[in-house]
Amino acid sequence: MSVTRRSLLTSTLAAGAAALTARKAMAQHAHGQPAPQQPPAPALKTPVATVKPPRLTVPNGSLLPWKTVGNVKVFHLRAEPIKHQIAPGLDIHAWGYNGSSPGPVIEATEGDRVRIYVTNGLPEPTAVHWHGLFVPNGMDGVMGLTQKGIPPGKTFKYEFVVDRPGTFMYHPHGDEMTQIALGMTGMIVVHPKGGERVKQRVRDFVLMTHEMKIPIGASRPDPMAMSDFNVLTFNGKSFPATQPLLAEVGDLVRIRLANLGPMDHHPIHLHGHAFELVATDGGPVPQGARFPETSTLVPVGTTRTIEFIAKLPGDWPLHCHMTHHVMNQMGHDVANIVGADMKGVDAKLNRVLPGYMTMGAAGMHEMATMQMPQPKNSISMVGGDGPYGVIDMGGMFTILKVRERGAFPEGNKLDGDKDPGWYKPPAGTVADEASADDLARDGIKL
Repeated sequence: MSVTRRSLLTSTLAAGAAALTARKAMAQHAHGQPAPQQPPAPALKTPVATVKPPRLTVPNGSLLPWKTVGNVKVFHLRAEPIKHQIAPGLDIHAWGYNGSSPGPVIEATEGDRVRIYVTNGLPEPTAVHWHGLFVPNGMDGVMGLTQKGIPPGKTFKYEFVVDRPGTFMYHPHGDEMTQIALGMTGMIVVHPKGGERVKQRVRDFVLMTHEMKIPIGASRPDPMAMSDFNVLTFNGKSFPATQPLLAEVGDLVRIRLANLGPMDHHPIHLHGHAFELVATDGGPVPQGARFPETSTLVPVGTTRTIEFIAKLPGDWPLHCHMTHHVMNQMGHDVANIVGADMKGVDAKLNRVLPGYMTMGAAGMHEMATMQMPQPKNSISMVGGDGPYGVIDMGGMFTILKVRERGAFPEGNKLDGDKDPGWYKPPAGTVADEASADDLARDGIKL
């Protein structure tokens, strides 16, 4: 097709008119006038079903109860000192919400009007910020800026409409250094209005990371810590106390990760599957911007939602990939004795401490496997029992247990008796010692 001066002028004028119309529509929308309706999205080529929001699973946690008053969902949060167990052997005095740290998950649906009462049982003022939600300024929860602090013993009321679906958080915005460090965090999940359009069953998990510095034998986290955190958790628990995530082959697995820890980002890594980052607390990631990954960084103050189809049966680790973050209450201010000959030292120390044995000269694994007696209220280097021996990791470590279809017909009820136990792989599919015939066949010389 040839382009003439007349046709070029005509098309240019048409484009200019279209742009002017668009700018007027945007200006009207910005001044509160309704914007023109967008054309409908193209029909999906793959048949899908619209379903109710999947039931959230909060390993080691709970959902915040609510009731309907009129057309409003009413919740009640209590900020208070709590007693909390990180793992058997380590009990701490923390601050939390409704008796737990992190606090219970607030669940709502896009467009809901919510009314949240917050009662302050702390010895100092507090306020609650709805991290990532867009709320009226006076409901934003910043003590001294958008509201007065909630005095000890008083109850304040927050009310707003949850404007969009996604994964968000709540936390204090007053004396944040102390209150967040001592455990006052929580998550908010807002489902899309009208449900989801999916092709398979959805397993929807909620995991909040956190870090604390708890000196050996102490029961109070140190809110002044800026480094050397030695207790790392998923939903307030360190492995081996973390509950597993259960799924069947073919399930769409969604894991909502959140980080309100004081200082550290966490590269969360999944074995056995690749996933896509589908959303942050800022909103959904466009389809064209997604790509497969096996690790995702969860920076401080953010949420990251990942999704994948469960394909391979097995027991698959899910953990922070910072190696010191998968250790329990390890102290770092010690001498490096890896490779040192400590026999002479042991002989001399045994004269005053019979039975003393230096550990760590051949690596740290033995410190977990030998299960040495612990100081009171500590879990230093404690691991967990696995199907092939001790799993010598702790901290921010849990397990995704994928089984064949039909293994969990009643859904994902993490009530203790639904855990399927350890995966039993087919014969001949587990790494083991090479035989002499194997070595000879492949020309491996030792």
